[in-house]
Amino acid sequence: MTAGITLMDRTHGTTAEHELAALQREHGRPLFALLLRLSDGDRQRAEDLVQETLVRAWQHPEALRADDFDSVRPWLLTVARRLAIDARRARQARPAEVGDADLENVRVCADHAERAAAALDVREAVKTLTPEHREVLVLVYFQGASVAEAAAALGIPPGTVKSRAYYALRALRRVLPGYAADLR
Repeated sequence: MTAGITLMDRTHGTTAEHELAALQREHGRPLFALLLRLSDGDRQRAEDLVQETLVRAWQHPEALRADDFDSVRPWLLTVARRLAIDARRARQARPAEVGDADLENVRVCADHAERAAAALDVREAVKTLTPEHREVLVLVYFQGASVAEAAAALGIPPGTVKSRAYYALRALRRVLPGYAADLR
């Protein structure tokens, strides 16, 4: 758009839409080139920002008065640059968007209530074991002792610790059929 024409000047028979189209024709390419660089090559974002820049020009015809400067391009480029900076800041303030394809691959974790219910089920099942099997299971699986450490603590051979642990897990599989995969 050249000096002397404003968006709201209707005395010459032009409409705001025609003047906006003239702005687009004259300054659209330089605006798009600038915004494409500022948008890291994202053409769609650059096109959206060009459109927003032209809307701002349409909303503020007083900024385009020819008396103030020879060309409106510096004003348009400044508005475009500021819009690009604002858009970048807004994207950085929000968490990254996740597509549906990414959600399909996310591992499903049980929530706190399910873990608590499972822990109660396991505690009740462990109470059904014989005292010998229970103490081996507690030492080896819940307290993280090795077979040798459990054998020393209980005063029994390591082979006995292994067999009691095996039979304790086998008994738990019978009592907790829904958890069988977790007990292998």
